[in-house]
Amino acid sequence: MELLLIRHALPVRRELEEGIADPELSEAGIAQAVHLGQYLSSEHLDAVYASSLQRARQTAEPVADGRSLDVVIEADVAEYDKDSPQYVPVEELKAANDPRWQQMLDGAWEGTETQQEFNERTVGAIERIIGDHRGGRVAIVCHGGVINAYVTRVLGLPEDTRGFFYPNYTSIHRIAAASSGERSIVTINETSHLRNTGLPMGMFQRG
Repeated sequence: MELLLIRHALPVRRELEEGIADPELSEAGIAQAVHLGQYLSSEHLDAVYASSLQRARQTAEPVADGRSLDVVIEADVAEYDKDSPQYVPVEELKAANDPRWQQMLDGAWEGTETQQEFNERTVGAIERIIGDHRGGRVAIVCHGGVINAYVTRVLGLPEDTRGFFYPNYTSIHRIAAASSGERSIVTINETSHLRNTGLPMGMFQRG
């Protein structure tokens, strides 16, 4: 089967004193999601999944539109900061030289899970979805940390590696998943749909 792991579009910044931030998409993020949906509209999909966080659900909606598919919510592909009262796009942290940026680089900015627990939760959920759609093509709209965890597993890299590469907003990462258990990377950071749009793509680029 072919698996499309997709990072969510750009959300708003939200910093709360208490509670869970769970921000919605920004205006630019909504436009990114629309371009993503248009780009994938010619491809058959058997199912569209999204994490339980707003930014993933809202990004998945244009992908599912026009397909007679509902977005299936899979809470176990939510990001490691899913319960955090703060969400600041990493581009803003980097630009401001915020101490949290260095903590992320050092792997010290932890959520409520250990790295191993996070990997087991997210990779396990992705493998369950693969098992439910043998021979199909499925999109999972999730998060940069989740994509890193799964690609790390496919490449056989040390699992304590967080953020070894940077998935751009609405980037597509295609994985071929054989019923024998073999996993192969087809594309990484596919973002043709954002080219020449002027929309932010991620840490280093604009479309």
